[in-house]
Amino acid sequence: MKKGQIIEGIVCKIDFPNKGIVNCEEGTCVVKNTIPGQRISCRINKVRKGKAEGRLLQILEKSPLETESSCRHFGICGGCTYLSLPYEEQLRIKEEQVRKLLDSVLCKQKSEYKFEGIKKSPQIYGYRNKMEFSFGDEEKDGPLALGMHKRGSFYDIVTVSECKIMDEDYRKILTCTKDYFAERKISFHHRMSHEGYLRHLLVRKAAKTGEILIALITTTQEEYDLTPFKERLLSLELDGKIVGILHTKNDSVADVVKSDETVVLYGQEYFYEELLGLKFKISQFSFFQTNTFGAEVLYETVREYIGSLSEEGKKDKVVFDLYSGTGTIAQMMASVAGKVIGVEIVEEAVEAAKKNANLNSLHNCEFIAGDVLKVIDEIEEKPDFIILDPPRDGVHPKALKKIIDYKVDRLVYISCKPTSLVRDLEVFLENGYEVERAVAVDQFPWTANVETVVLLNGKAREIKGCGDFDEMM
Repeated sequence: MKKGQIIEGIVCKIDFPNKGIVNCEEGTCVVKNTIPGQRISCRINKVRKGKAEGRLLQILEKSPLETESSCRHFGICGGCTYLSLPYEEQLRIKEEQVRKLLDSVLCKQKSEYKFEGIKKSPQIYGYRNKMEFSFGDEEKDGPLALGMHKRGSFYDIVTVSECKIMDEDYRKILTCTKDYFAERKISFHHRMSHEGYLRHLLVRKAAKTGEILIALITTTQEEYDLTPFKERLLSLELDGKIVGILHTKNDSVADVVKSDETVVLYGQEYFYEELLGLKFKISQFSFFQTNTFGAEVLYETVREYIGSLSEEGKKDKVVFDLYSGTGTIAQMMASVAGKVIGVEIVEEAVEAAKKNANLNSLHNCEFIAGDVLKVIDEIEEKPDFIILDPPRDGVHPKALKKIIDYKVDRLVYISCKPTSLVRDLEVFLENGYEVERAVAVDQFPWTANVETVVLLNGKAREIKGCGDFDEMM
């Protein structure tokens, strides 16, 4: 195969996250955003060391697995991958991907581990509790659009007014906002010229309390009275209740949602959500799992893994929650531990964690702001158990060394990117740890993403010195 060549073939399988393996006369190549069984055409855009990657041009024949998509934006919007598949088939694909990745590393450990399949999301449509929409146009110089990026495009925006992973309140707020600014012909911020006013619309809605927080993100290049916009939003008939409308100003060149200044147009800057009997105060930038009911499944799994560690005397145990975010997991663990110490680099998240712990009258949680790599050297307590929930890229190698040096007998690793997980697991295995249990959790129905929870056992390890670790690295 050569770069620029157009080929046809059948998608035989999907590797994580959405890499279709296509068989054709010329060999095999990787093509993203495909489904097993599809016959496709693609253009080869990269060939390296005999491995080819292509860009999808056309689906020539649907997969026998496919049904009609429930969303008219599917295939145009870049948000979902598996909407044309039955939910059970999507689960099977994700389960196979996680199992294959785990087996590729865990075949090296002496004992067998228990793979517990994949846990479903309790809600598969309308499950999102946070949506970030972008202003733009669907085609150059076209009418104002508000929604998600078009698949494969950095510039084009699709107005996702019928998106199925958010509920009707989001759809009403999106349509209301787009229509309001389109009627007034107000400019959007162009990603190339960095000129224009409208940037993003952030909507967060609590699944349990129904409280809604809305933030309009703009530049300061133009100035408008947003009172009529606020009143229009408040006039909407919604199932939930708007508790805050914010105007967030952002003049950053980067296409990210951030705040240089935030003005409260109505109500307050936060809302409340509930999770497994605990209450959480959430602001526009607070990290919180985007699938509330799915998060309960995830955290119940983690708590069950921790609960199985040591029934006798567990109330005296110290648990480290590393990469703790707003402290959700730490607070979930508070009832099965003597003390939980959370470490998180984002200071705002740590302050939120402290406030939420006080809100829930949890006095055995301590939260520390800082990089895990540096902070764990300063903590006097030694952990009995460790919970890792790192960002997508996994644990920094030097931090991993320090975590292993604690020599805890049990450790739970939560990962939103199984390829990073297996890279870190290989290091744990080489230092005498073994995986006892593992399970996938579908937090993100219809997308290519999946969470994985792994329980590691260090009891049988052969203790190695730092020299062994450094030599291995």
